[in-house]
Amino acid sequence: MKTPSQTTIETAAAIQTLSQLQNPSPSPLPPSEANAHCLTQEIQWFQQVLQIRIALYFQQPCDYQNIYQVPPPDLTHDQSDYAQIVQQFGFGFEERLVLMLALMPHVRPQALDQFFFRNTWDRGHTEFGGWKGQHHGGFLPTCETAAFLIAGTDLSKRFNLRQMFESEHPFLSQGILQIESSGRGEPFFSSALLIRSDMLSRLTIGISQKPDYSIEFPAKLITTPLSWNDLVLAPETQEEIERITLWIQQADTVLNKWGLAKHLKPGYRSLFYGPPGTGKTLTASLIGASVGADVYRIDLSAMVSKYIGETEKNLANLFDQAESKHWILFFDEADALFGKRTATRTSNDRHANQEISYLLQRVEDFPGVVILATNLRANIDEAFSRRFQSLVYFPMPEPTERMLLWKKMLSDSVQLANDVDLQALAKQYTIAGGSITNAVRYAALRTLHQQRTAISQQDLIQGIVKELRKEGKTI
Repeated sequence: MKTPSQTTIETAAAIQTLSQLQNPSPSPLPPSEANAHCLTQEIQWFQQVLQIRIALYFQQPCDYQNIYQVPPPDLTHDQSDYAQIVQQFGFGFEERLVLMLALMPHVRPQALDQFFFRNTWDRGHTEFGGWKGQHHGGFLPTCETAAFLIAGTDLSKRFNLRQMFESEHPFLSQGILQIESSGRGEPFFSSALLIRSDMLSRLTIGISQKPDYSIEFPAKLITTPLSWNDLVLAPETQEEIERITLWIQQADTVLNKWGLAKHLKPGYRSLFYGPPGTGKTLTASLIGASVGADVYRIDLSAMVSKYIGETEKNLANLFDQAESKHWILFFDEADALFGKRTATRTSNDRHANQEISYLLQRVEDFPGVVILATNLRANIDEAFSRRFQSLVYFPMPEPTERMLLWKKMLSDSVQLANDVDLQALAKQYTIAGGSITNAVRYAALRTLHQQRTAISQQDLIQGIVKELRKEGKTI
């Protein structure tokens, strides 16, 4: 016989089940729809605040005494990416207003058209800020625009607002916003207020897109289908690579749990040097894959500019974007930018040395991993070398290592003629792994061109000869 409490519990469970069947909980919205729903409310709030600020500033009739009387939407139970960012960093009224201001040109550009009306001198209001884009016809905000919205004519609030644009604030430290100064000597608040492209993607379509190569971001994500088993390194080189990997994985333990953060900087800088084709780029890619970090190869040709200050600006933009990311920055052929400083004889020499000094400072302060690669260590400025945590030499492979490379390259699925002697090739020809790869490619194409099914010894030798000629060598 059931007790009254058991009957009550079962009755309650039956009622709950019936309620769930009649009113099933809604399935979660797709990220883009959740963001759109959230931002629609946030835009309405932003527009109301903007109208109040303009009315108060120009002493027009208004039902409010200040902008804070209009609370932002409640995001407590909102699952959108925007809500998650706001809750994660504890953004309040003012931070949300600044974030929406940076978002507005992308989600509701016409909302900023109110800033276009002219003053009595038939020009735009200086206090509104703004900057003009090359193609966008709408109003683009600056930090001055944010100051107008939040502070109006209140200098105390204007001064406090400056803290939002410091490197320690989540806006910059977490890669949410970008503050881009327009020129030397101009007021800080005239700097463009921009939202980072990856954050824009997350807050709109719900996808954190990885940046792709562009003028603003001259770096390319590099990956590899290979694994550590495909790489042949000298034992000493392998040990150095393991130390780099260990640091990436255990830096928090060393810096925080062991209390060494006040003595050691969080970043790690390494120089890979050695002949071409010895595995420097592949090793950087494999380090990233093993620790779950994206590896970006920097295009130095796009980074360096003949115009004074542009190189530093390009470098600053790159490091600012990478600051809060789990990235490895890989500078290939690094001596093009990290080369030795010259005696100062002309203004060009002085400017070039300033670029190197600026780069040295940014590399040293970067909290992530920076890998520089060069064929000749002697080309790298000594000031850089002293600040590397490791100098990793990639030597030409020895005969035993070359034999392993040939075997890994010509796996069981590759048909070889009976005359192929990999031992002889490894012993006789001193070439790097990259050259072996190219030689095998040439041999395969030569075999197909001659309508054969098996690669011969002569095919491989012809491929080696071509590689040696590239280096100005002969057999």
